Amino acid sequence: MSASFFEPLADVPGIRATFIPRLPGIDVDADRATALERLAPAHDDFLRARGFDPARLATAEQVHGAVVAVADAPGPHAGADALVTAAPGLALGIYVADCAAVFMADRRGRAVGLAHSGRAGTAANITAVTIDAMSRRFGVDPADLVVHLSPCIRPPLYEKDFAADIVAQARAAGAGEVIDDGVCTGREVARYYSYRVERGRTGRMLAVLSLIP
Repeated sequence: MSASFFEPLADVPGIRATFIPRLPGIDVDADRATALERLAPAHDDFLRARGFDPARLATAEQVHGAVVAVADAPGPHAGADALVTAAPGLALGIYVADCAAVFMADRRGRAVGLAHSGRAGTAANITAVTIDAMSRRFGVDPADLVVHLSPCIRPPLYEKDFAADIVAQARAAGAGEVIDDGVCTGREVARYYSYRVERGRTGRMLAVLSLIP
């Protein structure tokens, strides 16, 4: 995996997924808001090149909690760290720079989900909460879910192996397939942004997931 960029849910039909890595040539030595503003045009270009409409992007506020929002329209969702949808063509977006983006796709095409899970979100079991929301709202059988963790920070560069906890939580929630490629953002700063290694002044990767219309 270290030889190529992360490609989420590559074998799941009916979905479109991407993970925008570190983008060269953009100054992200800044606070989060400024870095995201500088990255926005390149993120939009990246999404268009991969078949997404940036105007159809729903994002989570990401407050390090366990609130799941049902997205049926683009735009920000206040207070949420995870999004679920059954609306084809509506893209879910999560920004990360050491925390994990947890991609969740139903092999039967009923819904998709995307969660932001760092230390706090993992402690709140946001992955299982998101799986439960997909089941209750859209009738998804957890056994039909493929869960794929994005690159995130790991020991020894971080004191807590929350990626291992996410995998265990997804399996305990009944997910049929759970994938963790084991990539550490802190060890791959040429490819990915790392909040810990870059001391808070860095960019953000953008995880995006949608059902194909």
